Amino acid sequence: MLKRILVIQTASIGDVILATPVIEKLHLFYPDAQIDVLVKNGNQYLFTNHPFINSVIIWTKNRRKKRNFLWMLYDIRKNQYDAVINIQRFLSSGILTAFSGAKIRIGFSKNPLSWYFTSCFPHEIRESIHEADRNLILIEKLTDNTKSKPKLYPSAKDYKKVNCYKSQVYYTISPGSLWFTKKFPVDKWVEFVSKVDKNSSFIFLGSKADNDMCDKIIRLSGINNAINLSGHLSFLESAALMKDAKMNFTNDSAPMHFASAINAPVTAIYCSTVPSFGFGPLSDQSNIVEVRKKLSCRPCGLHGLKSCPKSHFKCAYDIDVSQLLELL
Repeated sequence: MLKRILVIQTASIGDVILATPVIEKLHLFYPDAQIDVLVKNGNQYLFTNHPFINSVIIWTKNRRKKRNFLWMLYDIRKNQYDAVINIQRFLSSGILTAFSGAKIRIGFSKNPLSWYFTSCFPHEIRESIHEADRNLILIEKLTDNTKSKPKLYPSAKDYKKVNCYKSQVYYTISPGSLWFTKKFPVDKWVEFVSKVDKNSSFIFLGSKADNDMCDKIIRLSGINNAINLSGHLSFLESAALMKDAKMNFTNDSAPMHFASAINAPVTAIYCSTVPSFGFGPLSDQSNIVEVRKKLSCRPCGLHGLKSCPKSHFKCAYDIDVSQLLELL
């Protein structure tokens, strides 16, 4: 019987959300176990008041990285975990897993230290297998082979914070992404929003870095009823707001996974990436919008790039906004 379990995922926000099915399923099979998670600094807020998480170990990478890493390893060994489930495929997480002292050490074979794991599994990017399901393969022998969806837990306080924006039918737009080639261009968002009924209600979401972009879309589109909340809501408050939207428009980025994790309606726009990579939306009401014609240069990368390698960005600019208008 497993009493103490650690789940490691130190990648980006979306990757952490796609690790939550592992947490859900471990709790289902080991309801009395203490489940901890290890994430990079900032992503701990995804687990505020999470009902199944005992504690969150935070890796602060941008300050005293090596010292913090050694303290983490010390804490992990001190906690005497029965099992460490490593979803990340980098060397650093491999070290934490290999030297955790846990009897059960599970991860992907792509991890450089996978030979120190008690079990490792291939991580294959191929059509019809979602990343959430790839992650669940790691714990099949500890649980079973049934699927589980991502899940976040906004609190009553989170819902109360955003209830004031729910007095009418509304849509959300999350135009940001860490990667340029994943972002639907500002002028395409403007083209879309400017063709919508002027009285439609739009709420723009994102980080502080997205604030100016959202302001620009609102200003240039001329829409009358729009609010820019980028940088003003927490992860879970944003999810609570998306929950009751008529539709949430996102890129292939973290807000798409927020929607999946609360089963909110979502339309995800794919520019340089493709859904067949296995990172698509999982809500019951999910739509995918992408360029209709085949481009020889698409996809140009698994996670997006800082610029279009061909300098034309046709995978974004050749998307017809009528595809979005049909989903209002």
